[in-house]
Amino acid sequence: MDVRNCRKCGKLFNHMMGVPICPACREKIEEKFQEVKKYIRENHMAGIKEVAEACEVEPGQIQQWIREERLEFTADSPVKIPCENCGEMIRSGKYCEKCKREMTNNLSSVMERPKTIQAEPKKAQSTGNKMRFLDRQ
Repeated sequence: MDVRNCRKCGKLFNHMMGVPICPACREKIEEKFQEVKKYIRENHMAGIKEVAEACEVEPGQIQQWIREERLEFTADSPVKIPCENCGEMIRSGKYCEKCKREMTNNLSSVMERPKTIQAEPKKAQSTGNKMRFLDRQ
């Protein structure tokens, strides 16, 4: 059992995986996410600062949701974040499409295709009777 203190409120809780946040705080964050999502739908031209102030959420939390691809803004929205690789401005995720393609190509070229292994011919077993001993202690 992995017992930790919540990063937000400090309460002890049984941590399973992910960010060490208790279930109550995780629920509050999810409620804020839904509030932000609704605000963005109604005000699609709003910037991150405006959304953060209107919904009382940290701008960093909004950027995290964008990086996690939980939030995506329309093409005409002023909200964009930089690609973590090249710096091109993107609407969601960590990498732009060009960098994703390059990474995929690099990974696939590095990976070797499995080579077929030729099985060695088995040695012919003798049919003669043999005595075998078990080690006794």
